[in-house]
Amino acid sequence: MKKSWIIIGGLILLGVILLVSIPGSYNKLVTSEENVNKKWADVQGAYQRRADLIPNLVSTVKGYADFEQETLIKVIEQRAAATKPTINVDPTKLDANTLAQFQKTQDELGSALGRLMVVVEKYPDLKANQNFLQLQAQLEGTENRINVERRNFNEAVQLFNSQLRKFPTIIIASIFGFDKKPYFEAQAGAQEAPKVEF
Repeated sequence: MKKSWIIIGGLILLGVILLVSIPGSYNKLVTSEENVNKKWADVQGAYQRRADLIPNLVSTVKGYADFEQETLIKVIEQRAAATKPTINVDPTKLDANTLAQFQKTQDELGSALGRLMVVVEKYPDLKANQNFLQLQAQLEGTENRINVERRNFNEAVQLFNSQLRKFPTIIIASIFGFDKKPYFEAQAGAQEAPKVEF
């Protein structure tokens, strides 16, 4: 008889602890998830800034590099692909596949921009053009901003995912349908040093 009272008392105490912790844990999860959503919006904003700079860069280069049309067309096509409405990802529906597709599209645009910068090396007059130099500096700053925003996003995801796995929050998360968020990851092969050939 005493054991059953101890068990009942323990269950009641556990219930009280859970009832007290549910609002706090739920609110922390909501706040943390909103922080992830905001950081995702910052990432998309940085990528949008890069996409907005590209038309000016392309038109500046176009005046000097008339016969490099293939490279310019590739940059324009990749920019169009990277700014399609389907690429703008809703942070509430962010999963690993969606993030990978978004990243793949952005990486392809970055690769096309890299090829454009290689083409620019052939044109000393273009490299001395003030408009081009200013656009190039803005693009470099934007690439740095993208890296910062991606890092901030990953930190927010790490905090959210950590909270999600803690007790008793894990119970509240499963009740209310909170799921882990994916991280930005390095491009495949990024750990290998690039080959430089002369």
